[in-house]
Amino acid sequence: MGILYNIGIKCYQGMVKLAGNCNAKARKLSEGESKALDLLQKNLHPEGGYIWIHAASLGEFEQGRPLIERIRANQPNQRILLTFFSPSGYEVRKNYDGVDFVSYLPFDHIANVTRFLDIVKPTQAIFVKYEFWSNYLHELQRRNIPTYIISAIFRKSQNFFRRGGSFFRNMLHCFTHIYVQDEASKELLHSIDVNNVTVAGDTRFDRVLDINRNTKELPIVKEFVANHHTLIVGSSWQPDEEIIIKYFNSHNKQRLIIAPHEIHEEHLQQIESSLKRPYLRLSQANDTNIKQAECLIVDSIGLLSSIYRYGQVAYIGGGFGSGIHNILEAAVYGMPVIFGPKFRKFREARNMIAQKCAFSINSYSQLENYLDLFATNAEELSTTSNKAGKFVAQNAGATDMIYDDLFDTLFGKKI
Repeated sequence: MGILYNIGIKCYQGMVKLAGNCNAKARKLSEGESKALDLLQKNLHPEGGYIWIHAASLGEFEQGRPLIERIRANQPNQRILLTFFSPSGYEVRKNYDGVDFVSYLPFDHIANVTRFLDIVKPTQAIFVKYEFWSNYLHELQRRNIPTYIISAIFRKSQNFFRRGGSFFRNMLHCFTHIYVQDEASKELLHSIDVNNVTVAGDTRFDRVLDINRNTKELPIVKEFVANHHTLIVGSSWQPDEEIIIKYFNSHNKQRLIIAPHEIHEEHLQQIESSLKRPYLRLSQANDTNIKQAECLIVDSIGLLSSIYRYGQVAYIGGGFGSGIHNILEAAVYGMPVIFGPKFRKFREARNMIAQKCAFSINSYSQLENYLDLFATNAEELSTTSNKAGKFVAQNAGATDMIYDDLFDTLFGKKI
């Protein structure tokens, strides 16, 4: 199986390189990965001694960020390396100043792994949520480098738990300790004799609370909202936008702020062509023209988590595609959250639905029913909003647990 795995990695790398001829994201991944080892050799301290933290993409980085910043705050002289696999993480956070260096992760070839670890000389390796690279994990184990995964979540459908999945199960045995989000994940791991497991929760709750405490003031957005009931749509895709804009076009009292997942010009124009009420792009907004707009289109990145604070209800995109985006960024402000049907992989979504502060829809009529309810029933809106805010607060604390548990290993003493 190991031979097939290595062949598969080489094939995947070749496919990424080929796709780069017509896909910008694939091209960035191929070019970034090919230069990574030389850049690491040039920029890292020759003595190594880095805590290596790996996040697959931007969402996993945000999940691991509270732990990174806790380590940096308590041990400012400790060297930290952050790696990404996806360009959507690396390109956004390549200048992140909370670590010493940010890099693409070289593809999981044995030669790459050996050179990478020889350069980095990590004292510990911490993976965020998922990404299981066999050669990296086995070489970390061979070198006796403590290796952890945090905020992990496991499902019965994964290869680890299938008949004939011994190759994948062996990767789990490379971890020194596994910190999972819930008891169900712990029980699944126990069923395959992986017992070095702690239920610590999800560090994303800590991250969104940090964002809430340090949220940006956006005066132009505040002026747009004024005293209007406002729906905030975050990370939307076309199927989300079709039903949201249909509702907005026919409900004149509803204000709308929409932050699409993709903000290239063609997509922005597509949204604008569907709107029948006055709209404005955030980048073009000023104190004068904002007064005429009834829909504000967010055409930049990095502001959505602060914009949620100005709305009464949030709709999170992705639920009619591969899966919903981050609902906690909205819920932390105490607001009902609505999303499409693809949510079952997300524990927080299932729990919020159970507590009646999040709602999944399959159709326009269901969306209309929820939005009409929250627009006309102040008591229902208040009750649901309070539930959402309490849900986030009550699930915080994973960073404290993980940091305190690792501290002896990481730095040799407790604070």
